[in-house]
Amino acid sequence: MPVSNIISKRSSFWENLFKTPATKNDLVNVLLSMPPFSSFNQKHLNDFLKIIHNRVYTAGEYIFHQDDPGIALYIIVDGEVVISETYIDGENYELTLLGKGDFFGEIALMDEGVRSASAIATRASTLAVIFRPDLDEFIEKYPKKGIEILTGISQILAARLRAINQDHIALLKERIKGAF
Repeated sequence: MPVSNIISKRSSFWENLFKTPATKNDLVNVLLSMPPFSSFNQKHLNDFLKIIHNRVYTAGEYIFHQDDPGIALYIIVDGEVVISETYIDGENYELTLLGKGDFFGEIALMDEGVRSASAIATRASTLAVIFRPDLDEFIEKYPKKGIEILTGISQILAARLRAINQDHIALLKERIKGAF
């Protein structure tokens, strides 16, 4: 294989090492559109941007695998990510498809458990990554903003749980209806 073909197929690992940062305006706009960060003033926003790590993933690349340690929250600045879970029977189920402005992996900020599902980029994606230790330091420095972040994440988790409960009830009703 010619060297030019090998170089053009390098992994995103190298892209992340030698990357150009995401456009700051894109990241700021995404952050300010999210409830946990919408009330940040310029000073808090600038300090928060310092703890964000930009990552680039190619289509089909795993961001993390189910059962990996949960260490970070991911915000989609650009691109698309599917969250999928593999069950004991080996079947893989797509739980949701996420796009620009969505975030995932937030449970890692709440507990020290493992990932309950895998995250895979479905197309080239730029993600902002917030690692738990960095967020802990930010919260220690700015406790009020930390409460706002954790409250915002909790509200989104609660909304997601309500939606899952509604889906669960709808499935139960279908099952009962089908039994008669």
